[in-house]
Amino acid sequence: MHRFKQSLHFLKPNSYRCFSTQLENAGPMATHLKTRSVIRFTGPDTVKFLQGLVTNDVRRLGDPQDQDRTTLATSNVPFVSVPPVYAALLTPQGRFLYDMFLYRLPRPDEKLDRTGSGPGPDPGELELFADVDGSELDELLQILKKYRLRSKVDIESMADDFCCWQRFGQNLAQKSSEEPEAASLGWGGGFDRSGQSSAQGNNRGWLWYRDPRLDCLGFRGIFPSNITPPLVEADKETNEENYLLWRLEKGVAEGSAEIPKGEAVPLEYNLAGLNGISFDKGCYVGQELIARTHHRGVIRKRLLPLKFVNDSGKEMEQKVAPRSEVVDASSGKKAGTVTTALGSRGLGLLRLDEAFKGSLTIRGLDDVKVQAIKPEWWPAEWLLDYQEQTAAA
Repeated sequence: MHRFKQSLHFLKPNSYRCFSTQLENAGPMATHLKTRSVIRFTGPDTVKFLQGLVTNDVRRLGDPQDQDRTTLATSNVPFVSVPPVYAALLTPQGRFLYDMFLYRLPRPDEKLDRTGSGPGPDPGELELFADVDGSELDELLQILKKYRLRSKVDIESMADDFCCWQRFGQNLAQKSSEEPEAASLGWGGGFDRSGQSSAQGNNRGWLWYRDPRLDCLGFRGIFPSNITPPLVEADKETNEENYLLWRLEKGVAEGSAEIPKGEAVPLEYNLAGLNGISFDKGCYVGQELIARTHHRGVIRKRLLPLKFVNDSGKEMEQKVAPRSEVVDASSGKKAGTVTTALGSRGLGLLRLDEAFKGSLTIRGLDDVKVQAIKPEWWPAEWLLDYQEQTAAA
């Protein structure tokens, strides 16, 4: 682990290929997501306001179910701990604007007795936090306040007070039996006894939560800026670019820099497969295009992980830039566009009828071959449905 520590902290641009290989055997790592920021919503109309705006169903954040109860590692008393909700805000035309992770953090007045019963929270005191793209914070706040109208909800930036973290690494999703506290531990509990009172509910329970998109992405959480989250040891903290590499290999985009604002169709960027869209909730901004595309049943383009190699299969570093065109080398036909690139890895929005032909290259860079990879988490029907629909067309 100590040899690996150097590659975590001192990764140079020409070392991405080396680190990508090391990722396959790397243990749990944590990164402070400096590209993300935090917004707080308070007031009795908070859930109703967000329910009419975002793509996912947020009602469980206001009315936790029995399965949302958990027991903190430092106490035998159950708390209401609601899993976060991943969602997006769209344009009225159904194009992507911003993504967010919505959290309802445990409060002292929501502590249940040992029978699992207890008074529900006062709706007027409901408090939700959103993990959002930091580069779009000011603009997002303006848009949210524009939509607020007469809703009884206060919206404010908490960028100076809280920060976002991610824990990830090989087999982390299977380590719940070894690290049960990861999904039910308030900050400091079990490691820093001075934080134990917070973990027990005398202050706030700042928890790690399973990433709501995919288990393979690990755990995510919001924590006060002046503390180090539990389970983050000095030799396990790493640069945010390494988390980006982890996501690229899984085929998961995040934020407006990777999901083009005002352009991206959420279903093409796989937000439904990432648990970011509910097709059963009521109306929200941009819902008509999402529903129509979903019920039509054919998504002709999807976001895919990419690997850039030469003719002999050796990975090529720093050769490809975002917005580069991916083309079929034999016909010259455009297959799609690179949306994100780092080292020899990237993400690309490709036509499914061209993506897996094995003859892709970058327009203007004939020495760079492009390998499109189907992620393990993809539902089998995504390709089957497409093949069946195109065969019948």
